[in-house]
Amino acid sequence: MIGSLPLHAPELEGRIVPALEAVETRLLDVVSNADETINPPTSHLAEAGGKRLRPVLTLLTAQLGDPDLAVGEAVRDAGVAVELTHIATLYHDDVMDDAPLRRGAPSAQTVWGNSAAILTGDVLVARASQLVAGLGPEAVLAHAKTFERLCMGQLHETLPRPAGTDPVAHYIQVLADKTGSLIAVSARYGAMLSGAGAATERIVETFGEKIGVAYQLADDCLDVTSDARTSGKTPGTDLREGVDTMPVLLLRQALAAGELDAAGQSILSALSTADLADDAVLAEVVARLRAHPVLARTRQMAVRWAEEAVEALGGLEEAVLEGTRARLEAAGLDAAARQAELSVARERVRLVRAGLEQLARLLVDRAA
Repeated sequence: MIGSLPLHAPELEGRIVPALEAVETRLLDVVSNADETINPPTSHLAEAGGKRLRPVLTLLTAQLGDPDLAVGEAVRDAGVAVELTHIATLYHDDVMDDAPLRRGAPSAQTVWGNSAAILTGDVLVARASQLVAGLGPEAVLAHAKTFERLCMGQLHETLPRPAGTDPVAHYIQVLADKTGSLIAVSARYGAMLSGAGAATERIVETFGEKIGVAYQLADDCLDVTSDARTSGKTPGTDLREGVDTMPVLLLRQALAAGELDAAGQSILSALSTADLADDAVLAEVVARLRAHPVLARTRQMAVRWAEEAVEALGGLEEAVLEGTRARLEAAGLDAAARQAELSVARERVRLVRAGLEQLARLLVDRAA
C-alpha cells in the first residue's frame, strides 16, 4: 500500500512511503500557511483526502535515477506542486459543474461561493508555481505548458466543437489535455529531478499521458455506475451539466451512423428534453445508461489506453541504463563500480516498471 493506492511494491515502499508522508505534511502546510480567513478554503480539499496519484507517480519514477536524489527535497517539492495544481483544478471544475460534493465533502463553492472558490484555486496555482520555481527553468517551463494544456482542454470541452470534427477524437484530446497532461508531467518530474535522463523522461511522460486518458475514461464509467456515498460525487453530474462523456458520445456516434438502438435513442431524447435538475429524473437516465452497451465499450477503451501506456514502457530499461551510464561516467567511477551500479539500476527498473504496470491496471479496474 502506497498512500491510499493499493500498490503492492514492498521493495519500493521503504523508500517511497516515507517520502510520500513528507509530501503530505508539506502539502497540508502549504495550503494552510496564510491566515484564518484564507486557510479554511485553501485547505478544504487537501484535508478531504484523495488518492495522491500524481505525487505517488513522481516518487515512483524518481526511483529510476540517482537513489539519493530520488527521495530528496526537489522530488518531494515536485510531488507537492503537482498535487496542488490538481487540487486547484478541482475548485475550478466544481464551479463550472455546480457540483455539490467533492471527495465526500461539500464542494468549496457551496460553502464560500463561486468567486471565493475560483480565487482559492488561483491561490493554489500560485503556490504550486512558487514551489516549481525552485526546481529550475526546465521544470518551470514544463509546469507552464501543462497548465496551458489544462485550461485549453477545459475550453475545448466547454466551447462548441468545430464543424466536421470527429467527436470521439476531439474528446480524447480533451482528456489528454485536461487529465493526461498533469499526470504526464508528474511522471516526468520524477525522472527529471533524479537525473534519470532525457530518454527516460520521454518514456514515463508518454506513459503518464496515456494512463491519464485511461483514468478519465474509467471516470466516465464511474460517473454512471458509482454512488455519492462511495465516490463523493453525485452520479450523473456530467449528464446534468450537459457534458457529453464517452458513453454519450458513443450513443451520438451510433445515431449519426444510423445504428442506434431504441434504448439509446430514448437516452438521448431524455438528455435533450428531460429536466435533469430533478434528482429522480437524473437517476432514471443514469440507470438507463448504466444498462446500455456503450458503458462496456467505454470500459474497453479505458483498458486499451492502459495497455498502450504499458506498451510505451518497452524501452525503459535501455533508457535508464543509458542515463545511469552518463551519470556514473560524469561522477568519475571506475569500470567495476559502474558495472555494480548498472546491476542495481537494472533491478530498480524491474521494480519500477512492475509498479507502473500495476498502477495502470488499478486505474481502470476501479471501473469494472
